[in-house]
Amino acid sequence: MNEPVKDVIDDKGVTDVYPITSLRDAEAGDDYDAEKDVKVDVHTQLYDGVQRKMEQRHMQMIALAGTIGTGLFLNSGRIIAHGGPVGALLAFITTGTIAYGTLMCLGEMAVYAPISGGYIHFAERWVNPAVGFAVGWQVTVQYCISMPSEMIAANILCSYWDTGFAVSHQAAYITTFIVCGSLVNYFGARWFGESEFWTDGRFATMKIILVIILIITSLVIDLGGGPKKDRIGFRYWKDPGPFAPFYGDDNLGYFLGWFTDLVQAAGSYMGIEMVIVAAAEVRNPRVALKKAVKRLFWRILIFYILLIFLVSLIVRYDDPELLQSKGTAASSPFVLAMKRAGIQGLPHFVNACVLLSAFSSGSSLMYSASRMLYGMALRGYAPKFFAFTTRRGLPLYALMFTTCFYPLAYMSLSSGASTVFNWFSNLTALSGYVVWATIGVTYLRFKAGLAAHGIDRKTLHYANRFQPFIAYYVIFWAVVILTFNGWQVFTKGNWDPSDFVIAYIPVPIFLTLVTGYTLVKRPKWQKPSELDMYSNIPTDEQVAYEEPKPKNAFQKVVQFVFT
Repeated sequence: MNEPVKDVIDDKGVTDVYPITSLRDAEAGDDYDAEKDVKVDVHTQLYDGVQRKMEQRHMQMIALAGTIGTGLFLNSGRIIAHGGPVGALLAFITTGTIAYGTLMCLGEMAVYAPISGGYIHFAERWVNPAVGFAVGWQVTVQYCISMPSEMIAANILCSYWDTGFAVSHQAAYITTFIVCGSLVNYFGARWFGESEFWTDGRFATMKIILVIILIITSLVIDLGGGPKKDRIGFRYWKDPGPFAPFYGDDNLGYFLGWFTDLVQAAGSYMGIEMVIVAAAEVRNPRVALKKAVKRLFWRILIFYILLIFLVSLIVRYDDPELLQSKGTAASSPFVLAMKRAGIQGLPHFVNACVLLSAFSSGSSLMYSASRMLYGMALRGYAPKFFAFTTRRGLPLYALMFTTCFYPLAYMSLSSGASTVFNWFSNLTALSGYVVWATIGVTYLRFKAGLAAHGIDRKTLHYANRFQPFIAYYVIFWAVVILTFNGWQVFTKGNWDPSDFVIAYIPVPIFLTLVTGYTLVKRPKWQKPSELDMYSNIPTDEQVAYEEPKPKNAFQKVVQFVFT
């Protein structure tokens, strides 16, 4: 698929990259016209210091459950309250298509170039270094903000048992979650993969079990199988209605409720692209990434859309206990539905699983943020010491930096856990839309580069037949949502400076980063024919890995499901 390359580093720290069409050409020492070949900074030529220790089952589990966090289990209550059952379902479907479209763009690029830096490096290489710099810092800060958000959510969930919920208790909960989440990552890449594979259900596995339990329980409640024998059916879609009057009891009010949910629902999907970040640390990445991206369609359909459909059947959108923007009460809609149906005991188990889910998502985000920072340091976008790795391939200083964001969770002790959680969720979702739009633009440049270099996309390991329309679809929705998401602050009597800042600050930050880098470094805009489509991209032989054969029945099941 990928041509091998011949690298020559001169005394100016610049590498001339000569595509070699065959080993015979390389051995013959054919002459090349250096001026016609792509030149890239020497930093992009360095092989990764991280190590490929994750196996396919680790990659599949991160893709399967590593991104299922509190946005789905907890924030879905607010989404139903604002949009109603049908509005919430349509919002999850719309954002699900945007998220999966982004993954298809990323998947094609990552399978072609499974290297450190992920879409940060792709933006740098195929759009412009200024864009790579901006999106790198944007997504790193986004993940770093999401980390304390997950800890705050876990703290909120503890209030289900701790009815007094004293500040001292909250501080103890948050501290415990921070310490444990950090330690998981400091054990290194392989241990992190194992923790995602085993301890989440013990963490990740428990999320899968939890989804199955919630699907079955929701169906039982809706069909009248609960202790109260109340068959709900589609009753709540009729009364109080399919759409919530978010801003007036008319079609405009219903539409605005759905549109507002596009930001909130996106918070449930944000981080789903983190599976691409692990491309440099997984064995046989081209096979693993291709499988992970393809299977994520069904995971989005089952884990997100099906669950929100079922919970919309069993919870009224006007239930006063659904999580709103004020207060500190924990009100997962799933737990609330079980309480209303008279189910005893199971709500405690579900709440505990959601709490562990929050913890797992926090550790996954810490992993991704540290690898993003490491990838930027390799290319000179962050201080060089962040590129330091231990002998085991652990980016130690990058991990230490991301850990410093965890204490932001203590902000919830003074402002109310739910309020801060909602602020962070919205800020994360909007920053994510900036990143998604950038990924769409990057893919268009990647596709143009392949065509300019005469590389047939049909020969790649993964190429989606609906491109580039998928990339345009992602860009369109991201621009629309980023432009109009702050509509509410402009309505009469609703002006709030903090809401305005949260609604629009991600875009100015991104543009400021791009402009600042451009003014200082003045990077050259490259034509598609000048784009670097070869350097530091491993051949299939360099990353090939044959999965060991299962030794027993259990391993056979694991290999069938996760590879």
